[in-house]
Amino acid sequence: MICSRHPAAAANPTWARAPLWFPISALAGFSRAQEVESDNIGAKISARAGYDPYGAVRILGALSRYAQLRSAGAEDAPSSHPATADRLSMAQTNARRYAIPGVAERDTAVMLANVDGLVYGDDPNDGVIRSRQFLHAGLGFAFTAPPGYSLTRSGEALVGLRAGGAEMLLLEPVSISREQNLADYLASGWMHTVDPKSIVQASLHGVPAATAAAEGSQWSFRVLVVRLDKRAVRLILAAKPGTRDIDRAFRDLTESLRPLTAAEIAAAKPLRLRVVTVQPGETAAKFARRMAAVDRPLERFLVLNGLTAGHALKAGDRVKLITTDGHIGAPAK
Repeated sequence: MICSRHPAAAANPTWARAPLWFPISALAGFSRAQEVESDNIGAKISARAGYDPYGAVRILGALSRYAQLRSAGAEDAPSSHPATADRLSMAQTNARRYAIPGVAERDTAVMLANVDGLVYGDDPNDGVIRSRQFLHAGLGFAFTAPPGYSLTRSGEALVGLRAGGAEMLLLEPVSISREQNLADYLASGWMHTVDPKSIVQASLHGVPAATAAAEGSQWSFRVLVVRLDKRAVRLILAAKPGTRDIDRAFRDLTESLRPLTAAEIAAAKPLRLRVVTVQPGETAAKFARRMAAVDRPLERFLVLNGLTAGHALKAGDRVKLITTDGHIGAPAK
């Protein structure tokens, strides 16, 4: 289930009627008011308990920087939280009421010891994003988005948006009985404007599949359903008319969805944080080259460690790396 309103739902009633998107915009104002109140209460309780109320300022700053690494379509979702810049300003104001900045202990060593080995991101058995690839070891399939797409998770679903916002995709597991024909499922009315003549029974990488097309007033849709060993998966591509050849783009998308081999499933491991000590001559760029399976590794390394571009690491510093199941790559030359 999607827990944010997608632009296609607003643009096209067909998309909105499909059981894919669950708007939360009606709750957003109420949630924002709660966030403001909880930030204020949290600063007060932290200070009274002897903790640093400026911790909220630091973590909101880190969240703001991390948000810049997120997908290009993030601004399309309705926010159930105050804008990060607003929360930063309010957190600064709240903290100043109770403490002077830079006085409280940070306990950095304790924090680093606690996060060493921590899983970073999702478990492959529940589905993980690795740059433009989505790998779901639990259901046994992989999917690669085309260049220009950014991917994000929402519950069980994978949502993708192409730069510019003229194309989007949704990939999610669906419940279809073994007795139901996949072509019959596409014709069953869950998407109201599916053209019955467009439905084609097919085979994709050796597994049963079916495709269909639907047209709305502002969006065109192409749908793929694949029956895997454990569950069916549904892929929907939505594109604004005239952006590019939607049928060719859809064929490229469908070809990238494939079953995982037993060896690939066994090899699927979560990413983990590892804390390492900086050696003489090591730089942020060198550490970034040791990071595993993440996009924009240098930017992510800097955000992860609260550093800015050009920051000179010192021998003996402790930094966090993203690794494949805890295995750190060899030092970069």
